[in-house]
Amino acid sequence: MAENRHQQALNISAPPMQHGGDSGVFDDDGRPKRTGTVWTASAHIITAVIGSGVLSLAWAIAQLGWVAGPAMMVVFSAVTYFTSTFLAAGYRTGDPVNGKRNYTYVDAVRNNLGEFKMKFCGVVQYVNLFGVSIGYTIAASISMMAIKRSNCFHKSGGKNPCHMNSNSYMISFGVVEILLSQIPDFDQLWWLSTVAAVMSFTYSTIGLVLGVMQVADNRKFKGNLTGADPGTTEKVWNSFQALGDIAFAYSFSNVLIEIQDTIKAPPSEIKTMKKASRTSIAVTTSFYLLCGCMGYAAFGDLAPSNLLTGFGFYNPYWLIDIANIAIVVHLVGAYQVMSQPIFSFIEKFVSNRFPDSQFINKDMKIPIPGFRSLKLKLFRMVWRTIFVIVTTLISMLVPFFNDVTGLLGAIGFWPLTVYFPVELYIAQNKIPKWSPRWIALQILSMTCVVISIAAAAGSVAGIIHDVKSVKPFHTSY
Repeated sequence: MAENRHQQALNISAPPMQHGGDSGVFDDDGRPKRTGTVWTASAHIITAVIGSGVLSLAWAIAQLGWVAGPAMMVVFSAVTYFTSTFLAAGYRTGDPVNGKRNYTYVDAVRNNLGEFKMKFCGVVQYVNLFGVSIGYTIAASISMMAIKRSNCFHKSGGKNPCHMNSNSYMISFGVVEILLSQIPDFDQLWWLSTVAAVMSFTYSTIGLVLGVMQVADNRKFKGNLTGADPGTTEKVWNSFQALGDIAFAYSFSNVLIEIQDTIKAPPSEIKTMKKASRTSIAVTTSFYLLCGCMGYAAFGDLAPSNLLTGFGFYNPYWLIDIANIAIVVHLVGAYQVMSQPIFSFIEKFVSNRFPDSQFINKDMKIPIPGFRSLKLKLFRMVWRTIFVIVTTLISMLVPFFNDVTGLLGAIGFWPLTVYFPVELYIAQNKIPKWSPRWIALQILSMTCVVISIAAAAGSVAGIIHDVKSVKPFHTSY
């Protein structure tokens, strides 16, 4: 009995019963027909990828210089695309068209690599997603404050430092996320991801335009080949942290399988996902190079850690306000995209453990005049609300945008973007150990683990430095 219960708890993604074989309503696994396309998948990816990380890229390039900075961005984009194709192939076990579906990243690892690696993957993925939710809360609050501060600077002519506390802004963001977190699952987030993707292009374009205007005003490109040089030790730590920032800016492997599970077939899900990944990474890399390089060209070694909130730009203040509003709207959607896998995991786990619980499984219908009744589960409402409250409180404790993004990028890059996709590819294609292809893949993996460790060390050093000057819940900007 205990053994059966244990297996049931682990197999949280078992498909529901078949529903009469009506292929017009249900897919081959008995679940409601998936409707996602290459465009909705691309919107989800862009929402996850072109996040607040783009705003730290000018600072990252400033630490690495004109040679290493853009080169590392191209390298990270190539590695991300290369390994995303491996991961997309893991959506189905066995036959890539008709094989058993893996609904989550953890499912793909379990069915191809075993229980032990599945548990390791689950811990890393969900810790990383939890951390990203904290990072987005911090970034959104900074952008909300930047709107008020830019108006304050404009009114005072730059004489008033316009300091303010971030707590109320983080709480406001949290309240909005509590409401949106009641959206049941990924498939119903397509409209929010589409809005968020449009917003990401909006503020990235504004940052790019302002950079071009600043370069024109300077009448020269600032910066140098090797980047800022604050001193040997600090240079090393900053360079490592810059690698983490770049890794964070390309992070979407932690939700790739979940996005792929929204895609309709035919054509096969892997074909659509590869196309969506290729399109999204090409678009984001172009934006990243333009925004990061123009930010560095505009401010040189003094490029701020957040291009639109570090007040590299003061005018036109109304355009900066628009950009920061777009950032906030984008992060509202990105928070949901990153949180949904955690929500789904906990809810399926608890539902399987307590299948007869009314608290966990019963739907409550809330009538909304003029619309369909809203269906809510009491457990889902309570658990997701607690999740948002916890991420908000932690954000108020450690409000360090640049350090947090670097650390999150470092923690998630090697295991989620490189190691598990490579291992899945080796297992699915039965690549012999010590064959030339196996050795090449292991060299790629080991190189990336060294980069991740270095980036994590640089970010931790930055957090330790910043903690000395901060009081919990009393951080002002």
